[in-house]
Amino acid sequence: MANDGTSLSSSQDPSASTQDRYDQPIHHERHLKVICIGAGASGLLLAYKLQRSFQNFDLVLYEKNDDISGTWYENKYPGCACDIPAHVYTWSFEPNPSWSSVYAGSEEIYHYFHHFSKKYDLAKYTKLGHQVTKATWSAKKGGWDVEVKTSDGTIIYDYCDILVNASGVLNAWKWPEIPGLHTYKGKLLHTARWDTTVDLNGKHVGLIGNGSSAIQVLPAISSHASKITTFLRGPAWVFPAQSVDQHVYSEEERHTFETNPDALLEHRKELESSLNSLFTLFIADSDVQKSTFTATVSMMKDKLRNEALEKLVIPSWAVGCRRITPGINYLETLVSEKVDVVHGTIKEITEKGCVGEDGQEYPVDVLICATGFDTSYVPRFPIIGSNGTDLRDAWAKESKSYLGMAAHGFPNYFMFIGPNSPIGNGPVLISVEAQADYICKWMDRWQTENIHSFSPKLDAVEDFIEHKDNFMKDTVWQQECRSWYKANSVTGKVTALWPGSTMHYLEAIADPRYEDWDIKYTGNRFAFLGNGYSRTEVDTTADWAYYIRNEDDSPHLSRNKRRLFYSKSGTVDRSEARGAILL
Repeated sequence: MANDGTSLSSSQDPSASTQDRYDQPIHHERHLKVICIGAGASGLLLAYKLQRSFQNFDLVLYEKNDDISGTWYENKYPGCACDIPAHVYTWSFEPNPSWSSVYAGSEEIYHYFHHFSKKYDLAKYTKLGHQVTKATWSAKKGGWDVEVKTSDGTIIYDYCDILVNASGVLNAWKWPEIPGLHTYKGKLLHTARWDTTVDLNGKHVGLIGNGSSAIQVLPAISSHASKITTFLRGPAWVFPAQSVDQHVYSEEERHTFETNPDALLEHRKELESSLNSLFTLFIADSDVQKSTFTATVSMMKDKLRNEALEKLVIPSWAVGCRRITPGINYLETLVSEKVDVVHGTIKEITEKGCVGEDGQEYPVDVLICATGFDTSYVPRFPIIGSNGTDLRDAWAKESKSYLGMAAHGFPNYFMFIGPNSPIGNGPVLISVEAQADYICKWMDRWQTENIHSFSPKLDAVEDFIEHKDNFMKDTVWQQECRSWYKANSVTGKVTALWPGSTMHYLEAIADPRYEDWDIKYTGNRFAFLGNGYSRTEVDTTADWAYYIRNEDDSPHLSRNKRRLFYSKSGTVDRSEARGAILL
């Protein structure tokens, strides 16, 4: 496929593609062209999955940065680390025995995804310094015309049969909307665009925010700055590290993991099971929520030992209403002599520093904005669907996805970690894997049938949103706290999270509900039947009696029997933990 768009794939001539099928065995694989936006974790996984399972395809990952790994390349602020144990922040099939600690830093995670790309030779699919600036659906061709800007400003054009958006939700960083921000004459930093050349030694540093990034930054810079003034708009739960304490792995432990795969697997499973056990915490008024609330308040008070700060920092809303962040040494640093806490909204920023709600100016040498991202899910560039609607307009008031992966009116289009995906419900990367598998199932069907286009039906999307909204009423996420789960609102709809646990999501999307999709065919929908031959019998190297066997080892045909098999039901005794989980 030429970048100028002059060369068309065979799928752009639908009549020829359909006619070809009549001369081929059933499920003939036509050529598939995929464009993926982004070469972060999700984009790299898609490349791996396609390479492993597909033939006769072209793939390009357009990455706006000059390197891969997405958020783990971009975020280099002090203290930046994974907020779940690193041994479960890996692909399920690709362990890393060499993590230095439970909560590994961003540089280690960046190298993990780099190693993954190198091991499976995924760089050949990636074009760095290429930013997708527009995508337009072509009903005539049954695919997407894509506009791309290179790092030198050149505009090129490409085309694909299926478009996948893997640009991520925590990617569009933004400055806080505070009057006078850019009049500040000291060094202005944002955690998502950290300037590694800045020296904080001996500086009076101002820190805006107390979300996940700020909670990591504060203790990391405390040994360098001479003074820190931290501006807190509201309280935040500082959780005891997702129930797993920070721990630096010893050389002996790492050696064991490197030489004994079974020991590493057991450790990973223990951590994953622990993370999966937390979901009941998010059910409002559950016993787990109540006991966790009491225990966390007690823990925070014990670390703060300052009644005034306790009133400012400890929330009244439920634990988990905002994303839980392991606050390693955060509270201890907050009460140190080096840190001053200013509570309330910042009224304005001056040349010297910040003016607080009390009207006092607080001068600082360096001002760090740990103020997060645009989490509205609205794309940053035009994505024009089948009816000429821009997805930015369609989602201007509310981002409505189909199961976190697709949008009505936008055919042959998928997204990773779209609205209402399980990004705070439990382990996240296994959900990304499940989404990749789901997307590949659609690609397989498109490639082996004469499908022109597929898009989720409007009533299916609306039914999903209605179910999601009803479910959220009984969760802590719907309570009144400002959270990016609700597009940084206090009382808005929960647009970020799945209505259930991560394991619930794995079962929910294991088999595509094709009846929820509007599928259009080119010509006769049964053209895929071809010339009457099977793919197997034209393969002279294949076993033409592969189905003859001595015993029935075929997959079970009911969901429950399949679940009992893959989950190894009956092999683990968690009877004591059952009371904490809603059955």
